[in-house]
Amino acid sequence: MKKIAITGGIGSGKSTVGKILNTSKGFALIDADTISRTLTAPMGGALEAIKTEFGPEFIAADHSLDRQKMRDLVFNDSIAKGRLEAIIHPKVLEQIEKQLAHAKQTGYKTALIDIPLLAESHARWKSRLDGILVVDCLPETQVRRVMDRNGLDKETVLKIIASQAKRETRNSLANWIIFNDRLTLEELESKVLAIDFEI
Repeated sequence: MKKIAITGGIGSGKSTVGKILNTSKGFALIDADTISRTLTAPMGGALEAIKTEFGPEFIAADHSLDRQKMRDLVFNDSIAKGRLEAIIHPKVLEQIEKQLAHAKQTGYKTALIDIPLLAESHARWKSRLDGILVVDCLPETQVRRVMDRNGLDKETVLKIIASQAKRETRNSLANWIIFNDRLTLEELESKVLAIDFEI
């Protein structure tokens, strides 16, 4: 089974591209972000380790991760960010491997793995992948989309973008790049379906 990663900065549209490939090309779709959110949702599998490492104040009343509190911490403390990633990343990788095995057993020929922070963890992934698709757009487009979608203020969105890999770094890893800026959904779909994923 061919394993292709899809990545891009926040607001680039990678989730939309992933859904197009899942629906139109029949690729299995494995979403690292969804796995991560499940691990930090109420009673999630990473919460006990987070509580031990960071303290009970980082667990919300509904027994999920207090995302805002953790975001405020890791944006300003790279060591804390590394401590959080040391808890989350191995658990996400374990779940991805399980889903890949299931997809292979089910008969999928190609699996698409949506990995938002691929460039930041490329060393961990490069031997596991057959190709990388990067969804790219201008930074001002990222800001507008994330403000509209998530209701965050501009300063917060810019901090998120600054915490992620640079566009040039992401794009340098790509086997294929889709520039998703000022496109209608139909135009984006046409670009996606025109890609030849043979390597």
